[in-house]
Amino acid sequence: MKAFRVTGSFADPRQDKGRQVFSVEMSAEDETSVREKALSTFGSKHKLKRWEIDITSVEEIPADQVTNHVVKYDIGE
Repeated sequence: MKAFRVTGSFADPRQDKGRQVFSVEMSAEDETSVREKALSTFGSKHKLKRWEIDITSVEEIPADQVTNHVVKYDIGE
């Protein structure tokens, strides 16, 4: 498993500009898997369709920069 930081935004009518910005750490095997996981997670938590979620970047991060305890456990840190 590798650690990734996913950043982007999703539709949120409660915000002034209608978008909520996010940055989240996730673990997955590759970039394609982490994109799928991010879309699935945000869609289920916030009742969003996939087209309402914009992922702007996915970057692999080294193990020493991971702050999320679940991701640390997943990557074996």
